[in-house]
Amino acid sequence: MGATKTEHFTDEQNELAILAKAIGHPARIAIIEYLIKVESCICGDIVNELPLSQPTISQHLKELKNAGLIKGNFEGNAICYCLNEVGFDKIKGFFLNVNTYLDKRKDRCC
Repeated sequence: MGATKTEHFTDEQNELAILAKAIGHPARIAIIEYLIKVESCICGDIVNELPLSQPTISQHLKELKNAGLIKGNFEGNAICYCLNEVGFDKIKGFFLNVNTYLDKRKDRCC
């Protein structure tokens, strides 16, 4: 789908697509899982955790932050990252809607 077609969809649909794209890479999933595991903001520790270079991790962090899935604060010369509840609430709401639909259908598909 070209970028020019996004105006044919609702703001919510476009926003969910951005969120889905942001978590659509295994390195970003690994970053999110690491942030969950450490239960707090971390700074440069992700570079030591994943088999990726610092610039590559920085690019993935930027994508997650731009999508609204993580947030970061400066602590001295480093940035401390943690999950952004707002972004995940939007994903959660979408999947709750899907689950509600599936629960009602219970094996009544085609």
